[in-house]
Amino acid sequence: MTADTVFQTYHVTTTPAQGVTNVAALRAQLTALGLDGLLVPHEDEHQNEYLPDANERLAWVSGFTGSAGAAVVMQDSATLFADGRYTLQSREQTDPSVFDVVDFTATAIADYIAELPSDTVLGYDPALHSPSALRDFEAAASLSGVTLKAVAPNPIDLAWTDRPAQPVTPVVPQPLENAGVSSADKRAELAAHLKAQGVTAALITAPSSIAWLFNVRGGDVIRSPLPLGQAILRDDGSAELFLEPAKVTEGLGEWLGNEVTLLTPADIPASLGALSGQAVLIDPNLSSAYWLNALKRAGARPVPGDDPCLVPRACKNAAEISGTTEAHIRDGAILSEFLYWVATEAQTTLPSEIEVAQKLETLRIASGVVKDLSFDTISGFGPHGALPHYRVNETSNIRIAHGNLLLVDSGGQYVDGTTDVTRTMAIGTPTTEHKRMFTLVLKGHIALATIRFPAGTTGTHLDVLARQFLWNAGFDYDHGTGHGVGVYLGVHEGPQRIAKALNRYALQPGMIVSNEPGFYKANDFGIRIENLQYVTDAAPIDGGERPMLGFANLTWAPIDRSLIEVALLTEAERTYMDDYHAKVLELLTPRVKPDVANWLKAVCAPL
Repeated sequence: MTADTVFQTYHVTTTPAQGVTNVAALRAQLTALGLDGLLVPHEDEHQNEYLPDANERLAWVSGFTGSAGAAVVMQDSATLFADGRYTLQSREQTDPSVFDVVDFTATAIADYIAELPSDTVLGYDPALHSPSALRDFEAAASLSGVTLKAVAPNPIDLAWTDRPAQPVTPVVPQPLENAGVSSADKRAELAAHLKAQGVTAALITAPSSIAWLFNVRGGDVIRSPLPLGQAILRDDGSAELFLEPAKVTEGLGEWLGNEVTLLTPADIPASLGALSGQAVLIDPNLSSAYWLNALKRAGARPVPGDDPCLVPRACKNAAEISGTTEAHIRDGAILSEFLYWVATEAQTTLPSEIEVAQKLETLRIASGVVKDLSFDTISGFGPHGALPHYRVNETSNIRIAHGNLLLVDSGGQYVDGTTDVTRTMAIGTPTTEHKRMFTLVLKGHIALATIRFPAGTTGTHLDVLARQFLWNAGFDYDHGTGHGVGVYLGVHEGPQRIAKALNRYALQPGMIVSNEPGFYKANDFGIRIENLQYVTDAAPIDGGERPMLGFANLTWAPIDRSLIEVALLTEAERTYMDDYHAKVLELLTPRVKPDVANWLKAVCAPL
């Protein structure tokens, strides 16, 4: 990386005016195809959360650049569906004369389809919708008599005359010292599971699964080191990996080994045809409807089920835990330097939200080992902190000021780990309300960090632990408490999750989850405290009858003591905070500058 490396930009790449022009161009294509409207998901052909520029179809047609949402563009109307994370951004980036903005947690797309006139012909691109999502739309359409029509090529691609080229970035080996287990061993283990299920092969299209299974990394997806491609894993452990030839680096074939055949996307039909009459596993949540249909056309018998990489990828091995532990300590030292800057210089200079985010990015880049951010930094002051997934841009940018809170949620991609951490900081003197609400959030964070639980427990069972103190005070937050995280993969990784919504996957040793309860007072301030932690076997409990699991902490960085109302903490909670800060001091002091080390000693002192 050069000294002028920049990962994140803050200008809005699409404008409402562009949206008007683009909607008109799309409607012309719909007319030519005999369509009354088009479903426009955010997801691309690989069901990615973060997209290459060439696949930002929702952004092109609407102007909205958030990482979750969808639109329905009709000949005489257009609706953008976004959730509460993007309330401000969705309205800023769309033209209200063209798009109605709807919260899809209140009005689902399926509900919208069910209300359309019975003679409506609604187009969709099967390459962009999972079979599971499509089933909901088909059920809604059948109730109202709407016709859902698959279209290819996508009408947006026809109307998008200056569409960027698809990314072609090198696919490189992920060293075994970081991966921990060879691809051959992974494939052998998964092949045994395929045989046990009575299937001949699995069609794998999720980029994170391909990266993990073959121990490779790429750069096709922003903020995630993922290669775009497809693979077929057979029940004897052999595999075919389909990549654009320009992505194949020297020595990649040797790295993959003789049991992996490197092919191109043009070879996929022939490979699927060779599976005619055979049972082939496909994940209806992670693969698109296009691939399900392709298997049927090839004469194969699709068997719906979990991507075979899903749970094994989530359960990190010893090398991955060791690597991500080191990455988090390294990142914690960087974050501590940033927090020192916020606590000292920034209290006087009062920088803007963009300058705050740029400061942290600059520090990560200066380390010389960060590969990318793991997501666009959330830098929200005051009322912007009350928007959980706020992304500052040149239009929304404000300066911090005394008397309110700054919330910064950020992370880095390192070859040995992926980080994600949120800290809320007082600018000036915090109010009594700030301290009370911060401490209620902190109590929930500690409860989730210290819980012991039996095998078979899911994140759904644990979610209430983080909310209990807020609930008892009459408050709550409207996002999940924890998401899975990869190791030099995606910062959002399933299948594990800690949230109110039902999750059927039990937490297992090696799974990484975030612990991030929060509180958000609309138009005033926001609070979130986030560490990453991983599931581990817990020490035996005296007098207990069953073995228990627990969490080991990964994130090490001071939590703002000026925001803690110590009187609201129990003795056990105070002990936890003192122990946590003592560990921060122990791990980070040797890695930071002397002035930061002195500051750490003060802010990590016992409560």
